[in-house]
Amino acid sequence: MDKFRAMQTFVGIAEAGSLTAAARSLGTSLPAVVRSLAAYERELGVRLFQRTTRRITLTDEGRQHLERSRHILSAVQEAEAALGAEASAPAGHLQITAPVLFGQMYVAPVVTRFVRRHPGMRCTTLLLDRVVNLLEEGLDLGIRIGRLEDSSLIAQPLGEVRRIVVATPALLRRAGVPRHPRDLQGLNCIRVLSARTGWGDFQENGRVFQVPVSGNLEFNHIWPAVQACAEGAGFGMFFSYQVEPLIESRKLRVVLEDFELPPRPISIVYPHARLLPARTRAFIDFARQELTRFRPA
Repeated sequence: MDKFRAMQTFVGIAEAGSLTAAARSLGTSLPAVVRSLAAYERELGVRLFQRTTRRITLTDEGRQHLERSRHILSAVQEAEAALGAEASAPAGHLQITAPVLFGQMYVAPVVTRFVRRHPGMRCTTLLLDRVVNLLEEGLDLGIRIGRLEDSSLIAQPLGEVRRIVVATPALLRRAGVPRHPRDLQGLNCIRVLSARTGWGDFQENGRVFQVPVSGNLEFNHIWPAVQACAEGAGFGMFFSYQVEPLIESRKLRVVLEDFELPPRPISIVYPHARLLPARTRAFIDFARQELTRFRPA
């Protein structure tokens, strides 16, 4: 049997949700899909799907095999796409999404430089502070910060960011430099209401703990909180990229570094099921070269 073709059929069934829909998306007949799945299950010696008259669902073995199969198919597709990428300059329309502030500070300039280098490209960049379903919303790729929960995506690492506590040198002279996270209690701490990660997450000796903090300033967006912190209105807890220019200019200083949680990855992600065209591969390679500042030293 053609194991590669059978693997494609298996992944197609899992992603389509039914044998009939898989046959349609694969451009083949329903009997051919049924025969391919049955032969593949016999070859593997396991049942990949539980089938009833109304629905088809993955078994535990099927879920494990699906993840591995997607990586294998994606690797083959990327190898083939790389050949096409070298044969012609990237052209066409690319749709990208990224978090708002990270996108404004870093992704949008990269997209602009990419289009200037490749005049045949047209890029649409959507900056959104929510997790976007790339397939449902018709997007080619996205930039994500944090651990990925969607196993239907391929992730290429770009780097990592820390979640840090900062304050102005003047505030530290006035209020004192905190030596332990509990020293933040009683100090004015600026909070962001929309942040999914709350204030006060730290670790010590491998144990993660929280410190309740309070303050007289709350915002529903990051940037006003960053500006307030830079003006000395209180201590702030932000992702390192959000305050990087202010740290480099010495307007803000990092404290409590020994108690930070592990860095969070920055990834460029795209759907498993989609053959990468030359334009997508070209942007991924370009972004990885341009965003080297976030790679660990």
